Amino acid sequence: MWDALLTRLRGKPKPTALPEPDEKLALGALLVRVAKSDNHYDADEIGEIDRILAGTFGLNPIQAAKMRATCEKLEAAAPGTPDFALLIRQNVDYPHRLEMVQALWRVIMADGDHVPAEDASLHEIEAMLGIKPEDSPAA
Repeated sequence: MWDALLTRLRGKPKPTALPEPDEKLALGALLVRVAKSDNHYDADEIGEIDRILAGTFGLNPIQAAKMRATCEKLEAAAPGTPDFALLIRQNVDYPHRLEMVQALWRVIMADGDHVPAEDASLHEIEAMLGIKPEDSPAA
């Protein structure tokens, strides 16, 4: 009891453990990663990510925002994009992976400021997901 009180008084909250990523959280983390690929992460991109998560997984807006917040933490703590992509590639069929790539493209376009770094990030993810270049929405 005293330890918890002292920890709160010192302002050092106990870190919460992140969940083990599954293909859903991996998609969310990739959405966050591609949104940040231009070093600009804004409300338009966040809103689009929330809409994608809600629509894809049947979540209400609050659940989608909570999932995105978890995905943001996973994205920041994750070693790299290949881990997320491999998880998705192993568990999601090609047509659904293609839908995921189209969702990534929607996030890139959400802020209205399209830069080459975003295309490069998207194409890297597409390759890791096994998406054919001719199927790319950025082609």
